[in-house]
Amino acid sequence: MMNKIRALIIDDEELAREVIRSFLEKDDTITIIGECANGFDGFKEINEQKPDLVFLDVMMPKLTGFEMLELLEEPPVVIFSTAHDEFAIRAFEQNAVDYLLKPYSQERFVDALARAKAKLALEEHAGKALSGVVEQSREHSGTLSRVAVRTGSKIQIVPVGKIRYLEAMDDYVKLHTEQGVFLKQDTMKHYDEHLPAEDFIRIHRSYIVRLKEIVRLELLGKDSHVVFLQDGTQLSVSRSGYALLKEALGF
Repeated sequence: MMNKIRALIIDDEELAREVIRSFLEKDDTITIIGECANGFDGFKEINEQKPDLVFLDVMMPKLTGFEMLELLEEPPVVIFSTAHDEFAIRAFEQNAVDYLLKPYSQERFVDALARAKAKLALEEHAGKALSGVVEQSREHSGTLSRVAVRTGSKIQIVPVGKIRYLEAMDDYVKLHTEQGVFLKQDTMKHYDEHLPAEDFIRIHRSYIVRLKEIVRLELLGKDSHVVFLQDGTQLSVSRSGYALLKEALGF
């Protein structure tokens, strides 16, 4: 007998979860292993239960579906659900990812489920398509107000206002914050483009600093400068970084 597909529902709206559950209960090839009302619980359940299929709401208040996926090491097959979102839908279609546009009919739901079953039958890995969706959503995210980071098996939200400076570290970015230091698999380019320009400045290829953290700038040698931060941290300043600092600080 063929094993049933193990499905997890993640949506902050109770009615939306009820709709998905009612549709799934009509399919005897599916077993619902759980429901989550937020991305934090969803992340925990995915890591612990390893579902085959996840129905994931895009916009949730505490942690968006995209933020949650960004932190998963082995994402399952996902069917997204969203209210009208031009950028999200474009990202889904370009990456051949299944999605449901709220409100949707049972017929549309069954179509999406059939495509997900086909992927599961072929044992297609979901990672590449999902990473494309996440990356496109990040590019259209506008100015960052928070960063979701993974600490062990948990997710922590770091408000941008708590970041003191960022440091490049191979394929990661180290976030130095008032709450501690966090590692995020990401690029400095992303933060350079999406952090509030009035608050942060790229002083070096390896450093982006909150302007208010800088207490002084010193010359170390010919064309060599260093900034001192409020806690005494010293960071190198490149030639281009120095030019940006001069403009930002008005000297």
